[in-house]
Amino acid sequence: MRLIQLRDDSGNARVGVVDADGGQVRVLDAPHSVYALASAAIAAGRGLDEEAAAAPGASRLDYANLLRERRVLSPLHHPDPAHCLVTGTGLTHLGSAAARDAMHQNLQQQAQAGTLTDSMRMFQWGVEGGIPAPGTAGAQPEWFYKGDGAIVAAPGAELESPDFALDGGEEPELVGLYLIGPDGTPHRLGFALGNEFSDHVTERQNYLYLAHSKLRACAIGPELRTGALPADLRGTSRLRREGAVVWEKPFVTGEANMCHSLENLEYHHFKYPAHRRPGDVHLHFFGTATLSFADGVRAQPGDVFEIELPQLGAPLANPLRTVAAGFAAGGVRAL
Repeated sequence: MRLIQLRDDSGNARVGVVDADGGQVRVLDAPHSVYALASAAIAAGRGLDEEAAAAPGASRLDYANLLRERRVLSPLHHPDPAHCLVTGTGLTHLGSAAARDAMHQNLQQQAQAGTLTDSMRMFQWGVEGGIPAPGTAGAQPEWFYKGDGAIVAAPGAELESPDFALDGGEEPELVGLYLIGPDGTPHRLGFALGNEFSDHVTERQNYLYLAHSKLRACAIGPELRTGALPADLRGTSRLRREGAVVWEKPFVTGEANMCHSLENLEYHHFKYPAHRRPGDVHLHFFGTATLSFADGVRAQPGDVFEIELPQLGAPLANPLRTVAAGFAAGGVRAL
């Protein structure tokens, strides 16, 4: 099932079910958020799609108009943004078969020469042990924190890059959407398309600056897809400038293109008790192997990032905007 959150004709937040052909959206009478819908599903002991299918709602809206009018919201949020944790894992994707072969040769050469970097060593651990038997823990992935729910931009909304940033570039990724149940059990509601958006120049200065580079905005949506995903997901990432495409490249994701299973990535995120606090929302990015920065492209304010993955519904598009950070050196006051 394809779920969205939207603003109705009166400006009120609602939940919608996208038709299979993507033409129209059935607007649910209640509940008015995916968070509330998922909470009701957990309480009733049934799936999210079953809960949505049973909810009344006869009103229908044109999906293309909702997207054009920017009335589609991110597909999951917490009423209190501080209770939404936005995180991710890196070094998780293999890329194409040719790149994979070259990568393995490179790993062997570096290992023999004793020049394996920390990043490549962690990647090698994933290749060797990131897909364990179901129900067992495998190699730990790279993990990072991005922020709370306040950093999530809606589909079509601007991705705000602080003026101290050295870069702002897209990262097309698969995102897992979760709600922690009353007993502390993480419930995966489904998956969405995401633009993880990072400061790659800062990261390239030194790998230890990775944490700084990830503290940026991101975008998720427009849709939440319930149920299992195909193992092989193929999409397109592009950058538009004044309406013209200045960079475009296919990207792949899904477990067939990853060196970690989704179960293993989920385990290493939710094994921490602080990540199983009842009622919290988690938005977790699973990584990528494709970005325009790697091809020497630098995004500019006004450029539009557009990420398309047909199996996850409508494309995700967001323009880039530079904003004042609102804080200067010496801005801390002693009491």
